[in-house]
Amino acid sequence: MPRRTISLRLAFLSIVGFWAVYAVVNTARAAVMGFPAQDELIWRRIAVTLVGIGLTFCFCLLLRLFDDRPFGQRITAAFIGAAPTAILMSLFNYWLFNVYDPERIFAGAPDIGIQQPLSMVQTLAELALNRYFFLAAWGMLFLALSYAREVRAAERQAARLSQAAHEAELRALRYQVNPHFLFNTLNSLSSLVMRGDADRAEAMIMNLATFYRTSLTSDPLADVTLAEEVEAQSLYLAIESVRYPERLRSRIEVSEAAARARVPALILQPLVENAIKHGVSRARGPVTITIRARVDEATLFISVTDDGAGGSTMRGEPGGIGLVNVRDRLEARYGSRARFSASPDAEGGFVNRLEIPLDVR
Repeated sequence: MPRRTISLRLAFLSIVGFWAVYAVVNTARAAVMGFPAQDELIWRRIAVTLVGIGLTFCFCLLLRLFDDRPFGQRITAAFIGAAPTAILMSLFNYWLFNVYDPERIFAGAPDIGIQQPLSMVQTLAELALNRYFFLAAWGMLFLALSYAREVRAAERQAARLSQAAHEAELRALRYQVNPHFLFNTLNSLSSLVMRGDADRAEAMIMNLATFYRTSLTSDPLADVTLAEEVEAQSLYLAIESVRYPERLRSRIEVSEAAARARVPALILQPLVENAIKHGVSRARGPVTITIRARVDEATLFISVTDDGAGGSTMRGEPGGIGLVNVRDRLEARYGSRARFSASPDAEGGFVNRLEIPLDVR
């Protein structure tokens, strides 16, 4: 498919602009040199300008035939195509000023230093050379505008491809979370059923249905408010509390400003899941999982902590989902504008910290 560079409208406007400059410069030159019959010169110059615009537009159509060729060939076409156009223009110019009633404009003209009149061939050659460089200059402008437009189109295409790659990566990371979570939940549900704990199994099923109805009906690339994200994690904690009724405690401390901020959906899911896996499941006593969030200037600060005994355990090991998933999603979504850290807490347990650019819509 040919690369359509600049539009015909823009090309035509550039042609009119070039020839308008020609008309103004030549009119000023004739006035400064004191040529007689200025009225006669003006209408003939207007005629030359109009014919020049038409011939240059034909030259433009010729150049557009090379839109799909390499740039070097297009430059060659511009220099070669300018020659016949310049010859046609010089022929019209010569006829209008030297053949059609020349006495009305040259009678009484000032002596500008030419001792002998030029022959027709010399005059045509001079006119053709002048017009050639004039047309070549416009041709280079046309190609420069075309190249600039192609560069912008290539940049937009590269941006679209980059965005598509990021979206594909985010989808892959997002869909990595749900199957992993479902597997763990079904495992827990199976244990409850085998123990004959029908009430807890029913509560887990209801919470699981609510959780998936909330998470799977949303766009996997869409951001959600932190309030919605925390609500989803509360459902998850409710599911897991059936599994660990005596050990799992939860606390939510989210400011009003932070609750309105937007975050990637299920970004906290691996962190809460990690806290249960390494903190709650290995503890003998109660473990509290705390989700805190605040806003400071243009940054949203979130932390997910637990005070379990698994603080020294390596969490989110290479190849696992956990912390690696969160880090990758933040990098794909925000680049260097977001930060994530995870480490054992000095007071025991484990702490995950997220710093995300504030987005409130």
